[in-house]
Amino acid sequence: MVQKFQSPVRVYKHPFELVMKAYECRFPKCPQMPIVLDCEIVKDEVLENGAKRNTSRRCKLAVDAPYIFKKLIGVDFVYFLQHNYLDLANRTLNIEAVNESFSSRIEIFERCRYYAHPDNPEWTCFDQTATLDIKNFFGFEHSMEKMGMKQYTQTTLKGKEIIEYFINDLKEKGVTSVERWVPPVDAPCSPTTREASEEPAQKLKDEERRRSSHDVLLDGDFIAKNLGTLTPMQASKLLELRKMLNGVEDLEQMPSYQTILRFLTARDWHVNQACTMLKDSLKWRKEHNIDTLIKDYKAPAVVVNHFPGTWHHHDKDGRPIYILRLGHMDVKGLLKSIGTEGLLKLFNTILYRRYTFVRKACNALRSPPKSWVNQC
Repeated sequence: MVQKFQSPVRVYKHPFELVMKAYECRFPKCPQMPIVLDCEIVKDEVLENGAKRNTSRRCKLAVDAPYIFKKLIGVDFVYFLQHNYLDLANRTLNIEAVNESFSSRIEIFERCRYYAHPDNPEWTCFDQTATLDIKNFFGFEHSMEKMGMKQYTQTTLKGKEIIEYFINDLKEKGVTSVERWVPPVDAPCSPTTREASEEPAQKLKDEERRRSSHDVLLDGDFIAKNLGTLTPMQASKLLELRKMLNGVEDLEQMPSYQTILRFLTARDWHVNQACTMLKDSLKWRKEHNIDTLIKDYKAPAVVVNHFPGTWHHHDKDGRPIYILRLGHMDVKGLLKSIGTEGLLKLFNTILYRRYTFVRKACNALRSPPKSWVNQC
C-alpha cells in the first residue's frame, strides 16, 4: 500500500533570498542532519542570465534502521538523487528527490517547495509531499512502510530548526539580507523576466483571482491558534481529506479546517471513513435545509414560555453552558404542541448554535477547542 505524507505550510519570517542562502549552507553536509553523510553535485547549470539555476545532487544517507534490517539489506548507507529548480525571478525553489538504491524494490518520491509568502513578500513559505511504495522487501513490506514514514516525519520536524540555525549563523557573520535578483539592463526580455517585472498590483490581482474565497494558509501558527496540537501525520491526514473534498463536484461550500478535523477525530484519523461521514453529514444538512433553519429559526411561543432550557454564560474555565432542567420539562406536552418535527428543529438549532458559542469562547480565551463533546 502506498504511504502518503503532506505537510502543512511552514512559514519563515525571512525574505526568500535569505532563506535560500541559509538553505545552501546545508550542503554538502551539516551536523544538524547526521543522517546525511555527503552530497555530491552531479549537474549545475545557470540559465536566463542567472534567473534560473538547476542543480542535481547525489546524496549519501546513513541507514537509520534496526540491526536486523541492516543485516538483511547488507548495506550501511543508501543513495538518493535530488534535483533543485531555483527560479530567482519568480522567487521559487522546487525540489524533487528519489531513491537510487533499491529502486526496483522501493519507490520513494519527495517534492518540496519554497516560495514567497502570498500575503507578505518579506516572508517565505515551505511545503512538502512524499510517497513511499514498497513493492517487495523480503516479506517485511508493512513493517518497512511504518518505520519509513515514522523516520520521515521525525526528520521533517528538524527542517525548520536547521534553516533558522543557518539564518542566525549568517546574521552572526554580518549577512542580514540578500539582494533580490534583477535582470541585466542589456539582457533580452525572456518570459520569466517579463513575469518577474510585472507591476505588483497586477500580480496581486492575479493571485487573488487564483485563490478561492475559502482558502486559508494552513501553517504552524494557524494550527496552534485554531486547531491545537497536531502530529505531522495528523496534519498530513487533515490536508489529504481537504484535498479529497476539493474533488467533490456538488460541494457548495468548503468546510472549515475545524470541521474537517472534527470528522477526522470522530473516525480515528481514517481519511476515507471521515470523508464518507462528512459527505453524508453535508448531504443531510442540505436535504433538511439546516443552514436556513439555524439562521431563520424562531421558537414558538410555547417553547419560549415552557421549555426549561437555555444557553447561560460559561463555567469557570470559560466553556459555554447550556442549562436544561429535565425534571421540569413536559415532553408529552411539547410533542402535542409543536410535534416531532418542531422538537427536532428546536434541538438541531440548540446543537448547531453551540458551535457559535464555542468559537466565541475560544476567541476570548485565545485557545483552540480541545473537544466538541457535550459534558452533562
